[in-house]
Amino acid sequence: MDKKRIEAAVTEILLAVGENPDREGLKETPKRVAKMYEEIFSGLHDDPARHLKIFHEPEQHNELVIVRDIPLYSVCEHHLLPFIGAAHIAYIPQKGNIIGLSKFARIVDCFARRPQVQERLTAQIADFLFENLEPYGVAVIIEAEHLCMTMRGVQKPGTKTVTTIVRGAFAEDMMLQQTFLQMVNKG
Repeated sequence: MDKKRIEAAVTEILLAVGENPDREGLKETPKRVAKMYEEIFSGLHDDPARHLKIFHEPEQHNELVIVRDIPLYSVCEHHLLPFIGAAHIAYIPQKGNIIGLSKFARIVDCFARRPQVQERLTAQIADFLFENLEPYGVAVIIEAEHLCMTMRGVQKPGTKTVTTIVRGAFAEDMMLQQTFLQMVNKG
């Protein structure tokens, strides 16, 4: 990440909006913004596969596993404003392939820490898990509030966007989808 370039760009933005980047409260702002961008866009240089540790269990676990309410923070690529919410992930293991539950949060973070749209983020998480875990099925729901709708434009705080992706058994079995939705909504 080219932090010096980000600092120069932030200085230009401050000048363009009519601010003085040399005044006391703004002197360190370009550095702080560059450091923040390095953190919130760290997923651009992160491979989600490094967070995937698959355990091959001799027992064939094939029951529904749900990890609910995984906090997520991302940045809308259209306005470079945050969207904040939660991911809910379900999978049905196959071939004894399971992963540690904390890995779901790490995988969500890896994809969320990039300029994103919520639809793509949901699909990236589902597709990554479906391809790498080889489960019977995967389902992902993301619920998020987009600050581009809250603090600008239509200005409707509290509005949530919900995206859902299903793969494998979840795409084929409506009862399974309903069970997943009911368990997510119990929260």
